[in-house]
Order: sequence, then structure tokens, then C-alpha cells
Amino acid sequence: MKDLREGGFLIAKIHQITNRIFKQMLKEYGIKELNPGQGRILFALWQNDGIPIRELSAKTQLTKSTLTTMLDRLENTGFLKREYDKDDTRLKRVTLSKKSIELQQKYADVSKKMTEVFYGSLTEEEIDEFEDFLRRILENLIKTGDLKNKST
Repeated sequence: MKDLREGGFLIAKIHQITNRIFKQMLKEYGIKELNPGQGRILFALWQNDGIPIRELSAKTQLTKSTLTTMLDRLENTGFLKREYDKDDTRLKRVTLSKKSIELQQKYADVSKKMTEVFYGSLTEEEIDEFEDFLRRILENLIKTGDLKNKST
């Protein structure tokens, strides 16, 4: 069946295996309170702390309901806070706690190790090309998702 493409299937399998390995690495580094999905939220905040929930949703590509559930867990375990904006009380901002700021370097070390495992023997050129393809695929999916959201 030459017409049948496996890209989505392969990406799903890679995602599943990567999550399993990453969870194990987090445990090895003593990070037992976080899962990779929660780390994605913290990673976005480490890059830009104090952003509105809507912006965090866009950066992480998590739906508002999924993000809210994950933010509840992260807030309950002391990794972040949600606070109303001082200038616009309709807007809630997500800020890192001292606990998550102190965890940043350790999490970065795990991420670096995971990146080395993930790319293995690929050359820099292959990695660049691969990431370019992934960005294009992501753009395609976002455009399609945006079209669907506009029609409903």
C-alpha cells in the first residue's frame, strides 16, 4: 500500500516512547512531581514568566480546559500562581513560584540529555532539515485547526 503514509502514526509512536523515556529521566534527576506535559507549561513560563493564560495556551498548544486542569495541579503542588493583572482585572496571569525557578536548571539538564537521546546519530544538517519539516507540519495542522474553529 504505497498510498498509505505513516507520518502521523510514526509521530504518535515517537511521542509515546519519548514521554516514557523523559518521565524516567525526570525520576532519575529527582523530579518526581512533574510529568512532561506539565514541564511544557513550565518551559513556556521559564521563557516568558507572567503571561496571560490565553498566551500560555497558544504557546503550549493546549486547549483552555486541558491547560486549566494542568494549571490547577501545578498550582496545588506549588509550582506556579495565577493572579489577576494589576491593570486589567479581567486578565489572569500565570507566574512561576520560587520552587519552579529553582527547578529550571535541573529540568534543562534533563531536556538536554533527552535531546541527545532523541537525535542520536543525526547530523546538524539533518536535525535542521527535520525541524524545518516539523514546523511546516505544525503550521499545516494549526491552519486546519483554525479553519475548523472558525466554522463552528
